[in-house]
Amino acid sequence: MAAAGKLIIVPTPIGNLGDMTLRSLEALRAADAVCAEDTRVTGKLLAHFDIRKPLERLDEAMIGAKAAAVMERVAAGETVAYCSDAGMPGVSDPGLRLVAAAREAGVPVEVLPGASAAATAYVASGTVNPRFFFAGFFPRKVAEQRSVLQELQPLDAALIFYESPNRLVAALRAIAEVLPQRTVAVCRELTKLHEEVARGSAAQLAEVFAARADEPGGIRGEIALVIDGPNAAEEAAQFQDARAAAAERAQELAAQGVRTKDVAKALAAEFGIPRNDAYELAMAAR
Repeated sequence: MAAAGKLIIVPTPIGNLGDMTLRSLEALRAADAVCAEDTRVTGKLLAHFDIRKPLERLDEAMIGAKAAAVMERVAAGETVAYCSDAGMPGVSDPGLRLVAAAREAGVPVEVLPGASAAATAYVASGTVNPRFFFAGFFPRKVAEQRSVLQELQPLDAALIFYESPNRLVAALRAIAEVLPQRTVAVCRELTKLHEEVARGSAAQLAEVFAARADEPGGIRGEIALVIDGPNAAEEAAQFQDARAAAAERAQELAAQGVRTKDVAKALAAEFGIPRNDAYELAMAAR
């Protein structure tokens, strides 16, 4: 009978090599082969810890074509470790598809706990919201940026995105447009020598980092954006916007001859404003 194989998901440090866990090192040393999102990155990690194992590239483009073959090897008794470039494999990287393939094939999967930029940024941001929503990489297209932010706006949770230094300023400007009252934290180079957590409104941070982008060296490093959850200022602004829109609608309905009582009912249903406010607006439109 062939020895039992398994797929091991091995987290790696997001910056500081001192965060490599003992279990991750043991898993890499015990593996028959190591698959990696980028063999150059994982190769340096293995060399640092003096681990010599067959190293195979298995990135986003290759997983679809090679996942089945990897699962066959595991089923035959091979222990395969998988590492992404940094952090927890499967969190906004190809590791997620590999685990899905393993579950579908019915082969054993062991997921080791370890560093995650999203979780680290959430804690470092200073938010007091007990919930967070990780949304992966911030969209590149302007229309999609607005759509995603508007869709997530009602969530009572901190919103976490990964972003490139080259697109940081544009991302902050998009956030300032859709969520101007929110506090934002730009968490850059977490766990590394030049770690930085900058907090403020998105508009303020956009100015700060736009100026930095024009300096020699520009903006560098891995970045996680943490947008705090809804606050009283945002709720007040939303109420005022709803009230202004309701006032315009009241004028339209009144001009059509709709009764005051019915206008108030329509405003409360359409704009979600309190009945007293809806009746007040309906009366003012007479």
